[in-house]
Amino acid sequence: MSLYRPLALVAAIALLGGCATIPQPLQGNYTAISSAAAQQGGAGGTQVRWGGEIIKTEPGPQQTCFYILARPLDSQARPELGRSGGDQGRFVACHSGFYDPEVFSRGRELTVTGTIHGTVTQKVGDYDYPYPRVEADVVYLWPKRPVYVDTPYPPGFYDPFWGPWGPWGYGYGPYWRAPRVIVVRPPPPPPSGK
Repeated sequence: MSLYRPLALVAAIALLGGCATIPQPLQGNYTAISSAAAQQGGAGGTQVRWGGEIIKTEPGPQQTCFYILARPLDSQARPELGRSGGDQGRFVACHSGFYDPEVFSRGRELTVTGTIHGTVTQKVGDYDYPYPRVEADVVYLWPKRPVYVDTPYPPGFYDPFWGPWGPWGYGYGPYWRAPRVIVVRPPPPPPSGK
């Protein structure tokens, strides 16, 4: 009976690990082609799952187009944190309906699924850049990631007997290196002139 207990534990961990997978709307089998490779043509009609950071959002009368700096996707199909577009390139994904550019703003992470339909040329500086165009079936806006900042000890913590690091010694206390969540707020409006 003691043999089955570790096996049951391993099975439970595997099931729980399976819960942290790709969100339901983004699941499926897609062709492993990068947006940079799709720029060369010949990929029309290919089903893809791409993601990255929004460069700009352009609502039109029938659909909204998202210009995206492509990034590799992690195991949850979310754009990888801290990875630049590099050789991934850029792409444009269009979906029917209105999407608010204030919500789908520059720098937000987006993953889309859909079909490649040619390219759209837009200016990037003085360069005519051919964006592979995706007719999106799913547009998935990821929640903003929290910002963590290291702190040596909790704010206001001081004990005259033990010092700021407590009885645990330098760097071994339960609060040492505990992350703090910092909320970034927009700057206040400029003062009105008289």
